[in-house]
Amino acid sequence: MHVFGIIGNPIGHSLSPPMHEAAYDELDLEGRYVTFEPEPEDLEAAVDGADALGIEGMNVTIPFKQDVLEVVDADDLATRIGAVNTIDFSGPTPTGHNTDAVGAIRALRDHNVALEGSTAVVVGAGGAGRAIAFGLADAGATVDIANRTESTAHELAEVVPDATGHGLESLEELLADADIVVNATSVGMETDETPIPAGALHGDLAVMDAVYRPLETRLLRDAAAAGATTIDGAWMLLYQGVEALEIWTGEDAPVETMNEALRHRL
Repeated sequence: MHVFGIIGNPIGHSLSPPMHEAAYDELDLEGRYVTFEPEPEDLEAAVDGADALGIEGMNVTIPFKQDVLEVVDADDLATRIGAVNTIDFSGPTPTGHNTDAVGAIRALRDHNVALEGSTAVVVGAGGAGRAIAFGLADAGATVDIANRTESTAHELAEVVPDATGHGLESLEELLADADIVVNATSVGMETDETPIPAGALHGDLAVMDAVYRPLETRLLRDAAAAGATTIDGAWMLLYQGVEALEIWTGEDAPVETMNEALRHRL
C-alpha cells in the first residue's frame, strides 16, 4: 500500500484527497491519500513521523508552508520562493518542493499562453504571488508585481529576476501593455469583488485567477466580456497536484481524471 497525504491546520476543506485518489485508481496504484492536522508546534515531529512510517509524499498547506523549510532539504525553487508545498520522502532525507509555481505555469501553457518574452502582471505579493512571480520569471516573462502595500511588492521584485514592484493604483497603466495578468490575492473568494478594474482589461490579455471558489469570479466575467482568454483557479490547483504526483511516483499523471474529480467537488 502506497500512502501519500497532506499536512495543514485546519485541513478538512482540502480538495486534494479525491483528486489524488482518482489518479491512483486510473494508474492502478494501490494507494491512499490521507489528511494530517498536527498542532503548529508539532510540525517537525509530524514530518519525522511520516518519514519513519514510510509515507512516500505529502503536500503542505497553511500554516506550514514556510515553517517546513526548517525540517526538509528544500530544492532551489522552493528556497527562492521561501515556501514548500510538497515533500518527497524517497531520498535519504525529506526533500521540499514548491509545485504552486509549476502549477501556475502549466495552467497557463495548457491554455496556449505564450510565456517566453511576455509581460506579466501579478496582483498580490503574498505566498501565491511569490510562487507565481518566480514561475513566470523562470519561464522567460518580464514580471510586474502590484500589491496593496507597495513596499511589499518592491521587496518581492528585488528577489524575482527582472521584476518591478508597484502599488495597485498602477494597474491600469501596467495592464495596457501586458500579455498576462494573474490575481494571486483572495479578493473574489466567495464574494462578488475583483482586484482589477474592468476598464483595464482588454482582448489581448490572458487572465488567470488563483481563486477557485467560485470558479467564475467577477474578474473572469469582466475579462471574458473584454474578449480576454480566461483561466479559472482550479487549473492551478489541478496542476500543482499533478506535479506533486509525478514527483512522488515518477509516472505521468492522468490529468483529465484528476480534473474531473476536482471539478466534481467544486
